[in-house]
Amino acid sequence: MTRPALPRLLRLPSSAGRVRPAVTVAVVAALAGIMFTASAQLASGTSGLRHPTDLADLVSGETARVDRLTAEAEKLRTQVDELAASAPGPAAEDPAAVEREGVAVGTVAVGGPGLRVQLDDAPPSNISIPGVGVDDLVVHQQDIQHVINALWAGGAEAMTLQGERVIMTSAFRCSGNILTLHGKVFSPPYVIEAVGDPAALRAALRAAPGVQRYIEWVNTVGLGWNVREADDLELPAYTGSTELRFAQLPEGTDPLR
Repeated sequence: MTRPALPRLLRLPSSAGRVRPAVTVAVVAALAGIMFTASAQLASGTSGLRHPTDLADLVSGETARVDRLTAEAEKLRTQVDELAASAPGPAAEDPAAVEREGVAVGTVAVGGPGLRVQLDDAPPSNISIPGVGVDDLVVHQQDIQHVINALWAGGAEAMTLQGERVIMTSAFRCSGNILTLHGKVFSPPYVIEAVGDPAALRAALRAAPGVQRYIEWVNTVGLGWNVREADDLELPAYTGSTELRFAQLPEGTDPLR
């Protein structure tokens, strides 16, 4: 349920003539003369090109060429191996960078100052308030999302919800006043802990429209809201699976139908 804002709140030309027979005969004779001259040059060796007189010469020459190229390739391969052996190995990873990455993905426990935010359902008796319905008295999924998003925007380094480390693939769902996260079920109150600069985190909560809308309902129907600073928060590492899974069509399903 989306909480409302208060209040209820190549063709030749046709003119070309035919070639005369005398011209055609002259062209053929010229071509024949050129071919005869070229053949004579090749046979006499005056062309400067190498033409072996028998197959044995050809095989011998090509074998020598292959042997020469093989030796050159082997020499180059040896040089490559020597260079590879003398090259420095991969640089050792920076421990500080490894830790920062672990914090970002949630695989490293984090401790330090921050904020503890608690949201709770309103007392059931407040159903008697005129115009108030049952859904108005419970904490909704979007209420928690607004708080979490505001804390990230405020520079939170790490965060937990109900003691569960929140990572980039975390997804929670609310059904009534029951929350599911990482395969576990929780009831209110819902506690969010965030490590970061407390002042910046508080300012981010105040600047978030969704959070401020929730606080309006806190004042109207008595929803629970508590924000406290903490000097020594200890947030555990995430221990679940980080494998991403994607939906797949059943075998034999036509996606175009």
